[in-house]
Amino acid sequence: MTVKNNAVVSFHYTVRDEDGVQLDSSSGKAPLSYLHGANNIIPGLEEALEGKTTGDSLQVTIPPAQAYGEHMDQLVESVPRSAFGEVENLEVGMRFEAQTPQGPISVVVTSVEGDNVTVDGNHPLAGKTLSFDVTIDSVREATEEELAHGHVHGEGGHQH
Repeated sequence: MTVKNNAVVSFHYTVRDEDGVQLDSSSGKAPLSYLHGANNIIPGLEEALEGKTTGDSLQVTIPPAQAYGEHMDQLVESVPRSAFGEVENLEVGMRFEAQTPQGPISVVVTSVEGDNVTVDGNHPLAGKTLSFDVTIDSVREATEEELAHGHVHGEGGHQH
């Protein structure tokens, strides 16, 4: 069976940034499983896997626009320390959920200088070109329940 919409695809991967630094890998773990066509993985990788089959290996470079998006300066903001309420020890790297007019977003503290705290709402990989080494482990038809829920159930997927 080939990778197409409504197929459950399981694959092993290694992903690196533009400097060749390994960011993540499924090596030594279960393969990652997703429902093809349901926007469960980044668009560039999903597109590259289309039409492949079990056992296929590929290397693909995904630009930011087809991965986690471009870095958006408007998502970096300086806010007063008082915005963090009771949190006493603010540190770089801490994550919070910020309420915005568009709804909640996850932000990370990137700087703490006196009463000014800089937060970044971009995805940590926004603006980065990513290189994937992928080997397809298996491809199967999705169950009706998986299609209804929009994601994989069972091993390598989501458990309810």
